[in-house]
Amino acid sequence: MNTRLITAALTVLACAPVLPATALAQSEADIAISEERLRADIDTLVGFGTRNTLSVQDHPTRGIGAARRWAEAEFRRISADCGDCLQIALPERMVQGRRIAQPTRLVNVLAIQPGTERPNEVVIVSAHIDSMASDPTDATTDAPGANDDGSGTVLVFEAARNLSRFKFPTTIVYAVLSGEEQGLYGGKLLADYAEEQGWVVKAVLNNDIVGGSHGSDGFVDDAHVRVFSEAVRADAGDGERSDMRRNRGENDAPSRNLSRWLAELSENDGDDALSVRQVWRADRMGRGGDHLPMLDKGFPAVRISVAVEDYEHQHQNVRTEGGTFYGDVSAEMDFPYLARVTRLNTLALARLARSPMPPRVKADAAVRTDTLVEWESAEGATGYAVWRRRTDNAAWQRVRELPASTTSTTLDLRGDDWIIGVSSIAGNGAESPVAAAVPGGAFYPLPKEEAPESE
Repeated sequence: MNTRLITAALTVLACAPVLPATALAQSEADIAISEERLRADIDTLVGFGTRNTLSVQDHPTRGIGAARRWAEAEFRRISADCGDCLQIALPERMVQGRRIAQPTRLVNVLAIQPGTERPNEVVIVSAHIDSMASDPTDATTDAPGANDDGSGTVLVFEAARNLSRFKFPTTIVYAVLSGEEQGLYGGKLLADYAEEQGWVVKAVLNNDIVGGSHGSDGFVDDAHVRVFSEAVRADAGDGERSDMRRNRGENDAPSRNLSRWLAELSENDGDDALSVRQVWRADRMGRGGDHLPMLDKGFPAVRISVAVEDYEHQHQNVRTEGGTFYGDVSAEMDFPYLARVTRLNTLALARLARSPMPPRVKADAAVRTDTLVEWESAEGATGYAVWRRRTDNAAWQRVRELPASTTSTTLDLRGDDWIIGVSSIAGNGAESPVAAAVPGGAFYPLPKEEAPESE
């Protein structure tokens, strides 16, 4: 991260009239998601006509340029309300590809809320602002993009409105991306930007299509939200994959344990909370989202999406055909559902921004009747929790808690039958996801494997 920008931002934060979030429950109790604001923001986004990445960039009220400038202005308004606590960044590059015939300017809009203690430790909430009609290269036909992905975009703004009132030990990045429909270009730009800044990315919550509860077949599910997580790490080379096959690790990538953490968080958030349905694949069949380039870099990332998709109201020209209405318009959305997904994200961001990084963990259980667990200290941790999970179980079981001075323990478990993990606990009570003691289980990018020397 740019040192001068962070230093300036921290100076502003020190003077900002924000509340001092010293207790875990304080900002969580004050999370107030507004359906009215979500609706108003969706109406604004739809009002740009089309937000296709190839659409006009210099028109004041239509196209991707106008939408992007509105997003920047909205972040600046939110920042003004918290004493200029957000740092605005506009990473850009020229892109060209299969769905982008001519070189096109691509710009992401980021609002960065620097952490007060470990500003280089980062959690990201993201969504793509671009939309598409039936043809992803059609830059002129209206493409409202209300649910895909206006819903995710307005979620990002609402999270920023809520959390910018508080201070957190680590940094939150609110990211509005472009170019998703043409090939995840905005996600790639964000992943490269995070790497260039040297950010230690704790988690990425990518929200894509989060505002509906009705499926194309009439099936309704407003009680669940899906969280997609990869199995084997995308950044693993042949050596790591071989190690995972031998010593486990195919079901404990950091994103998979981030998914488990989100599921537990939702279960403890009251009667009206959405239940997380974990989908153990990186994304939907044959499709993708902006979290995938983050996974390619080794950053823990998940896709959050509706429980059931409505294919007639996404990626379609607005029309009525054969008695069926097509088009991604706000009338097809479920705003109470969107508000609940927004709350889950906002609560998760607050917890993650308060918690330390999950520690690096290893376990020794080969040819022995017990298991030695060892981990590295995590900055900001005042204690650790040790967890176990049978190899065929989905959820972790808490075993014991230990003080910050402890970095090892022995469990009376035969390691062949169990996966072991450790989470970090902050003094404010926030607890990180579990890092598994398996190859590739750490919440850090894997070191790049060296190419074999030629003979």
